[in-house]
Amino acid sequence: MNELTYTNPVWHDYFADPFVLKHDGEYWAYGTGPVVDGKFFPVLHSKNLVHWEARGAALEPLRNPVHTQYWAPEVAFRDGTFYLYYSAASGKEAQGHRLRVATSSQPQGPFKDAGIELFPHEGFTIDAHPFCDPQDGQWYLFFAKDFHDGRVGTGLAVVPLRDDMITPREAPRTAIRASADWQIYARDRVMEGRTWDAWHTVEGAFVVFHEGLYYCLYSGGAWETEDYGVGYGVAEHPLGPWRDEWHSEGPSVLRRVPDKVLGPGHNSVVVGPGGQTQFIVYHAWDAQKTARRMCIDPLIWTPDGPRCAGPSHTPQTIAL
Repeated sequence: MNELTYTNPVWHDYFADPFVLKHDGEYWAYGTGPVVDGKFFPVLHSKNLVHWEARGAALEPLRNPVHTQYWAPEVAFRDGTFYLYYSAASGKEAQGHRLRVATSSQPQGPFKDAGIELFPHEGFTIDAHPFCDPQDGQWYLFFAKDFHDGRVGTGLAVVPLRDDMITPREAPRTAIRASADWQIYARDRVMEGRTWDAWHTVEGAFVVFHEGLYYCLYSGGAWETEDYGVGYGVAEHPLGPWRDEWHSEGPSVLRRVPDKVLGPGHNSVVVGPGGQTQFIVYHAWDAQKTARRMCIDPLIWTPDGPRCAGPSHTPQTIAL
């Protein structure tokens, strides 16, 4: 068996919210990061998930109105078209983010915005995740939005999409919401003209179908902190109901290694070059917390649910 050795991070520059698409046997990574030649969302290319090269950026900036923040891209491929889902905001406030979609005939772009907000009546929306149900081919869009009852804060919702990959078939349904204190983003947070005792965050959905069940991996807590991590919910259908009652003590899939790997999260999952092993792709802070950088480790299925074989910070091997 041929193998490669890798050591995290596999990309040393700033590359947050990494999403990796495997297309025609090669890998394309999209992330939140620096502007490249006036375009947003840096794009990386690899043939083995270990060695990456920069391929510019995916999206021309929006002009009307001018948007200054672009977050968390994910790409779906259907019938010859690549769909890039992302959020954008025109000001400094994070609450201005709204979900959008852009299209291209090539995985590296350039992507052209469709000219609409996907959920204009939802207010704040981020972290779109397109998911195709392998059982029937129906596409769904998971995303994060705000809730103002119970454990107040950001949680996950889902809608089935029409064939245009843009239009929802129905109103969004709640998927997973905060259920534990480790998912608190901040206490006494001032938002929307008032102070909330505790603002929670569950975001960054990524759905994997495994042995007849749907697993929604999500990130919880505050992305700026060391304790950000990945948990999961389970359902028998993409629209739910979703169960997530086993995470009271913290993130079970992926959590920090003190002084080594800080705040790992916002993951995607992709099959490795050997065609067998699934890999969780995620960002983590460097020890000095100067940048979030892209890392990979195997995703292991255990009797207690999915687990990341990491986060690793020493040399690892990957089968080709």
